[in-house]
Amino acid sequence: MDTEWMADGLCRNYPAETFFPRDGVGVIAAQRICSSCPVAHACLEYALANHVDHGVWGGKSERERRRIARERRRLRVRGAAS
Repeated sequence: MDTEWMADGLCRNYPAETFFPRDGVGVIAAQRICSSCPVAHACLEYALANHVDHGVWGGKSERERRRIARERRRLRVRGAAS
């Protein structure tokens, strides 16, 4: 997967630990940064495609990414059954 988009991420202007928070307040702070990032969609897709388990990627927490991945799997299975 292409990673050139990473050079344009707003996260490059912050310490890495900002995006690997230990609490909900930290997640919200990271998501605020991601909300105006021009590459948030590419970042999210990268994390989903590579099964990244930790941190905030593309403005989504670990739990939110698991939910998205689960929903996509469900839709693929439903589509294959049709």
